[in-house]
Amino acid sequence: METIHLYHTNDFHSHLEHWPRIQQFLLQKKQLHQQQGEDVFLFDIGDFIDRWHPYTEATKGKGNIPLLNECQFTAAAIGNNEGVNLPFDDLDQLYSDAEFDVLAANFYYQNGSYPQWVKPYKIYQTQKGTRLGVIGLTAPFTHLYDLLGWRLTDPISELKKWLEPLEKESDFIILLSHLGIHDDERIAAAFPEIDVILGAHTHHFFEKGELVGSTLLGAAGKYGFYVGKMTIHLNEQKAVTRKEALLYDFNDLPIVPNEQEQIIAFLNKGKDLLSHKVTTLSEPLLHHPFQETNFSRLLSKTLREWCQADCAMINAGLLLGTLSEEVTTYDLLEVCPHPINPCVVKLTGKELLEILSQTMDESLHHRQIKGLGFRGTVLGIFVYDGICFEKNKIFIQGSELKLDSNYTLALPDMFTFGHFFTEVLPQKQKNYFLPEFLRDLLKWKLEMPT
Repeated sequence: METIHLYHTNDFHSHLEHWPRIQQFLLQKKQLHQQQGEDVFLFDIGDFIDRWHPYTEATKGKGNIPLLNECQFTAAAIGNNEGVNLPFDDLDQLYSDAEFDVLAANFYYQNGSYPQWVKPYKIYQTQKGTRLGVIGLTAPFTHLYDLLGWRLTDPISELKKWLEPLEKESDFIILLSHLGIHDDERIAAAFPEIDVILGAHTHHFFEKGELVGSTLLGAAGKYGFYVGKMTIHLNEQKAVTRKEALLYDFNDLPIVPNEQEQIIAFLNKGKDLLSHKVTTLSEPLLHHPFQETNFSRLLSKTLREWCQADCAMINAGLLLGTLSEEVTTYDLLEVCPHPINPCVVKLTGKELLEILSQTMDESLHHRQIKGLGFRGTVLGIFVYDGICFEKNKIFIQGSELKLDSNYTLALPDMFTFGHFFTEVLPQKQKNYFLPEFLRDLLKWKLEMPT
């Protein structure tokens, strides 16, 4: 009989306040299994980095990589927070010091070749000679990757292509999937030759796994709230006799004696690296989610100017704090931590009127948002630039809105992903501006000579 232990994390999103305890736990578990003569593998399923954290932002994610190295991870998948939230050169260098494999079968340079730091799959061998074939797939935000200079292919097509050599070269197949729960369940039903799918992206979790056919699915939620584990039992013929899955709750993990000092050290390192002065303000820039302020007006104006659009709108909840006196790069991250890019949509006057009407809905202002790159809590009111409301009329750049005219509207990209203004925006062509985030636009504006 042979027992193999698989530990997995996913969607950690740079919640480094959880890392000291997770690191200690994984290293202790690995040491224990090895002392018992059993094989253990550690996998991260993507979105390990998130640029809301000062240390990750300051190092463009490279500061996170030694954490996985120190924990002796076996391999990692690429998540969209690594893939579309870093400029091309930063992603191309992100894993240069990695001591683990990066597996992403559908991730390419635009010339169709894999970067030297990416493998579609890897075969790992246990002490008893069992071959584990591990393949990785990442969510195909094809258009965004293309704008950044990468090429993303269809994950299912890649899976079909690589399963044939995987079956020949391995005794047991593991998929590291940053695709989401629904794709994982469909893959498990369609490809029973995959023994285990370790999932991510949709922040789902399975307390004891989910069995679809003969494939066991595992997922560990988000932010390091859980660590996942699978135990695989094989007989002498290398056939699987039993598969088990469970989750470890972060709150049940042993406390690290100096964990608060480590957590604070991560923050202070990032803050020091982001201490570059941007400007000195003559008056504070104020924020309020339910009131128009000089800060929200500035962000909306900056968005319109950057995108060279006819008009712009932002939600006031994007700004999480007030700026006063000397402003640093760290301050801009604190008040605008979202990995949200500018976007421009071309609309008819009728379509623009429909969107503006919906932005007046107070229930929308109070809606709490999770995901879509938003790192705040509540959406807030909408604040406009180039748009004026007077006596039941709307003016764009000083001229009354005409239903049959065309206008360009600049807005945060979160509104274009199919969750807002669904009667108008989904079918419209979007012009995304990458890799700049909204805080980069603020920096650009504040650094301008007055």
